[in-house]
Amino acid sequence: MAGRAFRVSFSSSRSRTPSSPPHATTDQPHKPALTATHPAMPKIRTSRTKAPPEGFAEVEPQLLEFERKMREAEDDKAEGKRKAEAGWPIFRLHHQRSRYVFELYYKRRAISKLLYDYLVKQGYADANLIAKWRKNGYENLCCLRCVQPADTNHGRMCICRVPKSEMAENKVVECYHCGCRGCCG
Repeated sequence: MAGRAFRVSFSSSRSRTPSSPPHATTDQPHKPALTATHPAMPKIRTSRTKAPPEGFAEVEPQLLEFERKMREAEDDKAEGKRKAEAGWPIFRLHHQRSRYVFELYYKRRAISKLLYDYLVKQGYADANLIAKWRKNGYENLCCLRCVQPADTNHGRMCICRVPKSEMAENKVVECYHCGCRGCCG
């Protein structure tokens, strides 16, 4: 970063985002974008949307059950819970739904590539999380936030990624982001 000047002006109503070049300004304040770490609900099918591929009827009841549970988790009151704890059931259901699609396609080979792509595109499964599950060491990963060093206090992996053999005995480990109690094994 040597040689770069960084100018900050408090008198202007225009703001510049940290990732934008020095000459770029915006009239709107910076809004965080929806990323892969935020679970998204599946898209709503209408008469104008493309019909689902063959085999969707077999997996639809389970996906609807996940959607029903997700709505219940979103409607639950967060009284008496920390701010982060309120989202834990949603993260767990998002993981279960993605894991269900992953198991159907990669483990049991019960669905076609076309149906798998449709489910990912419609938001029933998280493609980034599934891509991590296919890598060595990440087979049981709970969520993507646990492997993003920027989301932790000290710039390291989440506490739930530490193997249980390296943890102190009788110590309960609970991830701040998703409530996982150790997905590393």
